[in-house]
Amino acid sequence: MRKIVVSEYLSLDGVMEEPSWTAPYWNDEIAKFKSEENLASDALLLGRITYEGFAAAWPKMEDDEGAFRMNSLPKYVVSTTLQEAAWNNSTIINENIQFQIEWLKQQPGQDILVYGSGKLVDSLLELGLVDQLNLLIYPLVLGKGKLFFKENRQAALKLLETRSFSSGVALLRYHIVQAHG
Repeated sequence: MRKIVVSEYLSLDGVMEEPSWTAPYWNDEIAKFKSEENLASDALLLGRITYEGFAAAWPKMEDDEGAFRMNSLPKYVVSTTLQEAAWNNSTIINENIQFQIEWLKQQPGQDILVYGSGKLVDSLLELGLVDQLNLLIYPLVLGKGKLFFKENRQAALKLLETRSFSSGVALLRYHIVQAHG
């Protein structure tokens, strides 16, 4: 069975919103990790807001090898409001969401990767559909913003890997044992 892997950029205080604050910390080590993470997947699962941001940006970066992969991967966008998904290989999931995602997980293939998509990730955690968290923790405290874990969200996690990058960013990779709340 395929895994749903959530990949997030987080400040030390858990903020995930508008991660432009990550740019000063970006380096070749993080780029290599993100490339490996992307190559371990063969589909993207995104919420509407993240999807719309990606759909506006990635098609314009056709000369980049990573962009070619992002543009060619199958993309599943979970939204009850999006009417059209024009980005290449995009499918809207707007009903029977849990069933359709469970069905995707049962199909042969690699991991299904979720970037950003805070509301979607919260729903997936509540439904017990997330298998792994790849959290890149940035060495700064923002003090305000959209938090990754919502109030009353509980999860039991098993640490799979830690890695530090020379820019001060830390990777924490967790298997979800149980999530609820």
